[in-house]
Amino acid sequence: MKTGTFLLACTLPLSAGAAEMRFTGQATPLNGDNVLYEERHVVTGKCTEGLFRPASHNVTYVRSNGETFGEKTLSYEQSPLRPTMTFRQPGFNEVMEIRNRDDAKLEIEWQTPEGDTENSTVEVTQELVADAGFDNLVRNHWPEVTSGDRIEFDFLAPSRGKAYGFVLEPTEDDRIDAAHTVLIEPSSTLLSFLVDPILLGYNENGALTNYLGLTNIRKDKDSNYTAHIRYAVETAPDCELTR
Repeated sequence: MKTGTFLLACTLPLSAGAAEMRFTGQATPLNGDNVLYEERHVVTGKCTEGLFRPASHNVTYVRSNGETFGEKTLSYEQSPLRPTMTFRQPGFNEVMEIRNRDDAKLEIEWQTPEGDTENSTVEVTQELVADAGFDNLVRNHWPEVTSGDRIEFDFLAPSRGKAYGFVLEPTEDDRIDAAHTVLIEPSSTLLSFLVDPILLGYNENGALTNYLGLTNIRKDKDSNYTAHIRYAVETAPDCELTR
């Protein structure tokens, strides 16, 4: 989707019964305050029985000079935890696509920075979470998150074409200023030596306020940024995000 088309779509009036959430995140280094890039999110959906149900999600990635360098589109039509997704980083000629086929399997197509195309398929289980579905996982388990319970799930690693076991549990960290802080880390001791944990912050309403850890934004051809992203809600739906 071209940037102009994206902006136009975001300014069109919502259909009757629809709801929208807009929020922006600023990414900074873990040990610095210079802005690496900005994320601009628009989530559309519906308020059903007083609860916001996301349907689609668009993200534009912008450098400090205003240049758009990446775009992501997600559809939650099949599942809020396993969205269909297209993520483009044109500067690296990279495209990652995840297609949810009737919530029975995920088909992954990755156009790598080296110019290769890799394809894989992952069978869906109820524990499987993909990409931004982790945010809906937290809200779906809000009573457990706020009461200190541990949640186990499988998280998709699309570039590897498989899922790995992870746990999500409440924690405390001085770097996160939020009503609720949660930690996501591998459930395997061996994998925990290879994958650093991710910290998330949420406000009392269930909106994401902080992300601290490895991002999916490329720093160069061989590595991604590790950053602290602080989010601010600009527009919230007229219903609750959690129960």
